[in-house]
Amino acid sequence: MQRPPPEDFLLKETKPHLGGGKVSGDKLTSTYDLVEQMQYLYVRVVKAKDLPAKDVTGSCDPYTEVKLGNYKGTTRHFEKKSNPEWNQVFAFSKDRIQASILEVTVKDKDVVKDDFIGRVLFDLNEIPKRVPPDSPLAPQWYRLEDRKGDKAKGELMLAVWMGTQADEAFPEAWHSDAATVSGTDALANIRSKVYLSPKLWYLRVNIIEAQDLQPSDKGRYPEVFVKATLGNQTLRTRISQSRTINPMWNEDLMFVAAEPFEEPLILSVEDRVAPNKEESLGRCAIPLQMVDRRLDQKPVNTKWYNIEKHIVIMEGEKKKEIKFSSKIHMRICLEGGYHVLDESTHYSSDLRPTAKQLWKSSIGVLELGILSAHGLMPMKTKDGKGTTDAYCVAKYGQKWVRTRTIIDSFAPRWNEQYTWEVFDPCTVITIGVFDNCHLHGGDKPGGSKDSKIGKVRIRLSTLETDRVYTHSYPLLVLNPNGVKKMGEIHLAVRFTCSSLLNMMHMYSLPLLPKMHYIHPLTVSQLDNLRHQATQIVSMRLSRAEPPLRKEIVEYMLDVGSHMWSMRRSKANFFRIMGVLGGLIAVGKWFDQICNWKNPITTMETKAPPSHGHSPLSCGFCAP
Repeated sequence: MQRPPPEDFLLKETKPHLGGGKVSGDKLTSTYDLVEQMQYLYVRVVKAKDLPAKDVTGSCDPYTEVKLGNYKGTTRHFEKKSNPEWNQVFAFSKDRIQASILEVTVKDKDVVKDDFIGRVLFDLNEIPKRVPPDSPLAPQWYRLEDRKGDKAKGELMLAVWMGTQADEAFPEAWHSDAATVSGTDALANIRSKVYLSPKLWYLRVNIIEAQDLQPSDKGRYPEVFVKATLGNQTLRTRISQSRTINPMWNEDLMFVAAEPFEEPLILSVEDRVAPNKEESLGRCAIPLQMVDRRLDQKPVNTKWYNIEKHIVIMEGEKKKEIKFSSKIHMRICLEGGYHVLDESTHYSSDLRPTAKQLWKSSIGVLELGILSAHGLMPMKTKDGKGTTDAYCVAKYGQKWVRTRTIIDSFAPRWNEQYTWEVFDPCTVITIGVFDNCHLHGGDKPGGSKDSKIGKVRIRLSTLETDRVYTHSYPLLVLNPNGVKKMGEIHLAVRFTCSSLLNMMHMYSLPLLPKMHYIHPLTVSQLDNLRHQATQIVSMRLSRAEPPLRKEIVEYMLDVGSHMWSMRRSKANFFRIMGVLGGLIAVGKWFDQICNWKNPITTMETKAPPSHGHSPLSCGFCAP
């Protein structure tokens, strides 16, 4: 593989035309000022009334077609309805407009050929312009006309205006850029969306003891342990050292739970009767809504829980069920004083504790303008040629944003702007670029996954406040053959500090909440809990509509970062050798002096100076 020149991997400063004005390094005054303005023609088709019947049956199956030059969008159709309501928005990019007349036509859907009902024509030169934060343009009734321009039966309610991507109708609109995509599911998959991660808690289960267990074989010493399950997480205690029917453990088990709590904590007391065989001595289910929450290190009260065991015995020909309850002593609490780590600790975007009562005041606002990308590589083949349908995902704190998908372009222009509250300057925002492989709708089991193109990270602590940074970032991926550049992404970033005092105070505090230092978790616990947290987040976001898919979430959260890698191990080894290289070189030089491998240097070292002995001859040379 040919290696690109070194400058291709550099960060490049740019000077885009942001917000319709020039960037001078100072904060701009207009809204949506970190992106380049993109002009769109918007058409909102609201409803129709008094449509004539066209079918033989005397009914009407209406839909509306919005046509501008070669671009054509259609609403959904209704069966047997003369007063349909659509309330759909269509957006046509002004850069691609090649016509002067907008045609909005109402048709009757038929099996052979759709019937013409009527139309409304608009001259593009007469369409008003709307600039947010103006209120939305009120739709109006328009009388339908036939092809000759005469009045036809029926009316259509419309609103037509020129606007930008800052318009609130933009995210849900049908876009002429994606005219080749059809189907409700496919259109949902290409729209921009904002997602929120679920609120995560650490669940601490301190299992103390059990009483009055009833093993089936009373002639042996029971080997009892407790198995705890929460969703897909299962942990177990060690086998109790007191092999009696009243075992003791006093052991902590840690889980990750997400609001809203959907599944109970299930505890099962097990007796190992053989090397690979366990017998259940009882179980109980505890809803997490009933569990105490704590914000600090103060212990919560312990409770006794009933563990029930159902035994079916035969009395003659009848079955009789006996319900027996033992007891288990536990201390269970949801830990609000910890931050649940779902990201790599090196690139965390949020370090606040779970409990909102413990949050500090925000220190400012982070604004991100996702402008464009260029030089993207073809990610798939369509009709015999390489193509890429790119979109971006940005993650900071609990908020995820996804831009719209730009169809079939190696240089997509998004120009979308997003905002986050900042609570800690020592955090990182992550922006990833992906190829959309779900343009035909649906998520089939085992189907294709969205391909990752690359990602970049920006540390907020490196940003000057109130300054607009516009750079082009290289998108790099690590292949078996080495680093490969997949293109560049163009971003505009601004961090605005609302309280310099609060920000300076945050620098004086430890990075994580104090519970991480008062009652620290072990490294293995943190690794296991982080894995569980990422699984929960990816599962919840994949259930949104449209879904933020599992492969996207795992890539953004660096799920595989904790796994051992030969390449990473070699890189770390060479880093250590680079640091220690100077000391090793000095050691080798001393060894050469002491063993006369370089006689001239040794003689010069041993030779006494004019005013005393050589310090090297005393300490390092052989006599």
